[in-house]
Amino acid sequence: MEETRNALVTGARRGIGKAIAIELARGGYNIVLNANTTNKPGTSDGNSPHQHLPEVKREIEALGRKAWICPADIGKETERRALVEFAEQNAGIIHLLINNAGVGPEKREDILSTSEESFDRVISINLRGTFFFTQAIAKKMVEKAKSGYHCPFKIINISSISGYTSSPSRAEYCISKAGVSMITKLFADRLAEYGINVYEIRPGIIATDMTRGVKDSYDKLIEQGLTPIKRWGTPEDVAKAVGAVASGALDFSTGEVLNVDGGFHLRRL
Repeated sequence: MEETRNALVTGARRGIGKAIAIELARGGYNIVLNANTTNKPGTSDGNSPHQHLPEVKREIEALGRKAWICPADIGKETERRALVEFAEQNAGIIHLLINNAGVGPEKREDILSTSEESFDRVISINLRGTFFFTQAIAKKMVEKAKSGYHCPFKIINISSISGYTSSPSRAEYCISKAGVSMITKLFADRLAEYGINVYEIRPGIIATDMTRGVKDSYDKLIEQGLTPIKRWGTPEDVAKAVGAVASGALDFSTGEVLNVDGGFHLRRL
């Protein structure tokens, strides 16, 4: 009988994170659900984990899978450590890590006015938090791999087209996502010897809380041909890409980038 696999999804309360959690549950994974209890408006996954995470948990359980809730701010070392311990105590082995948690600046400011406070807040969660949380979970995966455990491990980082696209009104966010791309490459290189594959999924213009405030402007840009596929992306579009990786369809790939952006990355004349 095949062992049930467990996934940990950060930023799982709504939007992309919720869609990923549901997709993975459909694929047979039990899910550790994480969100930050102290996020402010401007986060990628809403304002109140207490409001949304129980709903996500119920949806997963309705699919016949297990789910556990652990609020934590991955930007803080003590809370990252607590999340790792919670996952180990409740789920046991984490076979799949989804680094989805992320925030945008609370207020878009021209790069000439970006404050250190805003820069530090975004970088601490999106980049530093992602790096050190990946490190912590990767160590657990390596321990299991060294012990002879053969079930494949995977790590998927949710980045953004902002990682290579200039948006001078939210420089800190662009810089953080560019860093996530390098995190993917570095861990893919380091962990390959243990059979641990690392991937980056790069969403484009996705209909979430983070993009709600710029809907009208992006509607016009999409209609004018910003993306070859003339529609907004959905959280479910991103989740399907995660599901494909989780299924084992890309097991001979690591460090791979999957663009889920309606063709935005194409250079066209």
